[in-house]
Amino acid sequence: MPDICPVCGLPLDLCVCGAMAREAVKIKVYSMKRSFGKWVTIIEGISKDANPKQIASKLKSKLAAGGTFKEGKIEIQGNHKDKVKKLLVAEGFDENQIEVE
Repeated sequence: MPDICPVCGLPLDLCVCGAMAREAVKIKVYSMKRSFGKWVTIIEGISKDANPKQIASKLKSKLAAGGTFKEGKIEIQGNHKDKVKKLLVAEGFDENQIEVE
């Protein structure tokens, strides 16, 4: 018997919760200067259903930068606003829902 998704009740191979979570969010991407003049790119608004820790790991790998997921935000070392938007679109997020400041 296949595993059942606790959210939608469908078998996991048919589950669309992750795709729906990615379509229903408004993502905000911005950069800010931290101590010692270092830049940090912050991505907020990714819901827990979309597995933000895994997304943070993929972004860090693709950008060859350090980073973390804490307090509901993904923080990537460096100023990567434009690159992050392209990578999030490649991950399945809607381009119109990603706001870059």
